[in-house]
Amino acid sequence: MPKIGIIGLPTQNELDNYIIEDSEVVDLDMPVDGVEYFGEIEQLAPKVYCATLRTVFTNALVLKPEIIIADVGEGKCDGMRFIAEILKELLPKTKIITTRNTDNKPTGNPISISCLPLKEKMNRIVDSVITDVDNNLTPCKPTAGFWGVPPRDFSILDLFPDTTHIFGWARCMENKTPDNLDIELIVNPDIPTVFFAQSFCQKTILARYLAQKYNGLFVDVDSQLDDSAEAKIIAFLTLRGALK
Repeated sequence: MPKIGIIGLPTQNELDNYIIEDSEVVDLDMPVDGVEYFGEIEQLAPKVYCATLRTVFTNALVLKPEIIIADVGEGKCDGMRFIAEILKELLPKTKIITTRNTDNKPTGNPISISCLPLKEKMNRIVDSVITDVDNNLTPCKPTAGFWGVPPRDFSILDLFPDTTHIFGWARCMENKTPDNLDIELIVNPDIPTVFFAQSFCQKTILARYLAQKYNGLFVDVDSQLDDSAEAKIIAFLTLRGALK
């Protein structure tokens, strides 16, 4: 079976065309065990660059999937469109399919508002891109919010209470509508919300603006969560009553 790499949230039609039973499917956006992310290959990308896109680039060059299906439209970013073109040259034996997911029919967000721990919520949303996940879940009354994309370093999610609702592009991802800006802009103004973006991502300006608008906390993190960002999040959630 061919190894298939997925980037972003491609259209369901493209996924169905290439993914068959027992396919080995890899989410190239996420760190993969056994891949070295700070070696020579990563140096092909600028150091001052989105950590998620550096991860995509490194995964593709190390794992060399036979097929890569990448969303390069508004549901992902221009950066992915550029990387796809570079990979076509660097991986001539890989079939690279570029797509623009403009699906606009929401499928719901039961995971985002569930009682699961925040890291488990995010894992299920990410996993739902390539497999069916259990979304028959009990909703919780929110005491905090996490707005943003799935972080490269999921340890940031351990700082939040289980009663955290997910907003931003991660909610769009669960809804299968990655370029739906209306959904991405949904915020609950009644709960303390951390507005997260990967450092050097274009979404940082939106995250900062919304944090100011809704009296939240803007946080940008590069490859790994650092002590400063961790302290800010814990202090914010504690002072706003979300952590005891």
